[in-house]
Amino acid sequence: MNIRTCISGLVLAVAAGGCATWDGMSSREKSTVIGAGVGGAAGAVATDGGVLGTVGGAAVGGVIGDQVGKRRR
Repeated sequence: MNIRTCISGLVLAVAAGGCATWDGMSSREKSTVIGAGVGGAAGAVATDGGVLGTVGGAAVGGVIGDQVGKRRR
């Protein structure tokens, strides 16, 4: 198992752990979490599991999810 696979798995585990408090989250917070998860996965795929791509994708996805969640009520 290489380091890229481990990091991708770790990001996925952290995202899943964040969903443990899903019921108490607002729509905006849920959108942020979903956006970060999707962005992190997309960044990992685009950079072949690169750490910078995964983290960057999660950050960009989180911001987009936050903005989408702000518009939904």
